[in-house]
Amino acid sequence: MADPSKPLMLSSRFAPLFWCQFFSAFNDNLLKTSIAFLILFRIHAGASVDGANGDALITLAGAIFIAPYFFLSALGGQIADRYDKAIVAQRLKLVEIAVAGLAVVGFVAHSLVILYVALFGFGVIGSLFGPIKYGILPDHLQRRELPAGNALVEGATFIAILLGTIVAGFVQKGGGHPVVFSTLVTSFALLCWISALFIPK
Repeated sequence: MADPSKPLMLSSRFAPLFWCQFFSAFNDNLLKTSIAFLILFRIHAGASVDGANGDALITLAGAIFIAPYFFLSALGGQIADRYDKAIVAQRLKLVEIAVAGLAVVGFVAHSLVILYVALFGFGVIGSLFGPIKYGILPDHLQRRELPAGNALVEGATFIAILLGTIVAGFVQKGGGHPVVFSTLVTSFALLCWISALFIPK
């Protein structure tokens, strides 16, 4: 086992999980907010939807992302109990790269259907990964380290949510260029998977 005296953020027992969760939460919110901006400033501006429908479509995006958490979180817990959590995390984050690619296609094509499918995919991955990120902490951290570990994971999640939302705003302010969006979404999906590869089994 790694040196327990090393700070958690510098420890191989914890840091890979921290960054995996951070990159994942960032990407989730980058995609959700980008969809909202796409509806408001692109599709709406093109008179494809009126204001009421635009609001409904944005609400639908949130519902599509959250829905898998209601139905799949329990399954995620069972998977986390049955299989090696690190391996499951690595496979989920590998699939996330493909889902990010689908989001890129939807953004370039201005296709809400494809973007919604990608958003649902992110929700599915997030709902299955949630029990893993908390269930794996007792496997690698000492009891006295668990409060700090949980606090860091939660803090990373909220900071990533905020940053993902802000960055999506900057992308839209810069014209919402597909290359910028594509680079961000795929890069952070790759970083998430790479981080997962270092989570100890």
